[in-house]
Amino acid sequence: MKKISARIYTFLIFLFLYAPIFVLIVFSFNDSETASRTVWGGFSFRWYRKLFEDRLILEALRNTLFIAVVSAAASTVLGTMAAIGINSMKRLPRRIMMNITNFPMVNPEIVTGVSLMLLFVFAVRLFGGKSLGMASLIAAHITFCLPYVILSVLPKLRQMDQNLYEAAQDLGCPPLKAFFKVVLPEIMPGIVTGMIMAFTLSIDDFVISYFTSGTTQTLPIYIYSMTRKRISPEINALSTVLFTVIMVLLIIINVRSFKDRDSRPKASTPLH
Repeated sequence: MKKISARIYTFLIFLFLYAPIFVLIVFSFNDSETASRTVWGGFSFRWYRKLFEDRLILEALRNTLFIAVVSAAASTVLGTMAAIGINSMKRLPRRIMMNITNFPMVNPEIVTGVSLMLLFVFAVRLFGGKSLGMASLIAAHITFCLPYVILSVLPKLRQMDQNLYEAAQDLGCPPLKAFFKVVLPEIMPGIVTGMIMAFTLSIDDFVISYFTSGTTQTLPIYIYSMTRKRISPEINALSTVLFTVIMVLLIIINVRSFKDRDSRPKASTPLH
């Protein structure tokens, strides 16, 4: 009975979480003008066609993808370097740095967004230049993506045999070449996972982007502006596309983690 009740409870939890998304996906194929009011008018790709014919949506999509790619690449490089530096620290400095690293993740997004907005406005007034826009968005996204990359790379550094790097140098390999030939392949799964997480977080972010975007619009900001007016059925199609992209990336992350776990050498049993 305990197992049955636990399964029923789990099913109800997942139903509560995913039923609204399922309804949204179903009604993204609704042909009715009142699709947002859950009145079924027949199966159609009408709203997907209108979605990809909308110039403003395509511009917001282009901005979102550009920001996500640049911020994910930059945060991956900086986060990997930071993880290597933190891993080489002693115990107390490492704990302090890990607390500093974890703070942006537990800090409310609205606090981060407002503080970054004030920082960028102050920098614009101090050094001159344009108002908030693409540059401030990329900088803000790098800021909140960095901790996730660091936390993805650090476990791989701890799992790696520290003697491999020294052994490569003992065999005549220069330090930089030893890093790229020995260390980088060992931590590559963590780097890829961190990069994909940074990419998905950048696509999904609204609160921080809203405060640091200026006149530049991303997809979450554009969706919010659409909901303030008459709710268009195009939102259903756009949300379905975003959900599908994020779901595919999450599946890739899980598949990579399973493959990495299966390829990890098992500990040999001692002989008696």
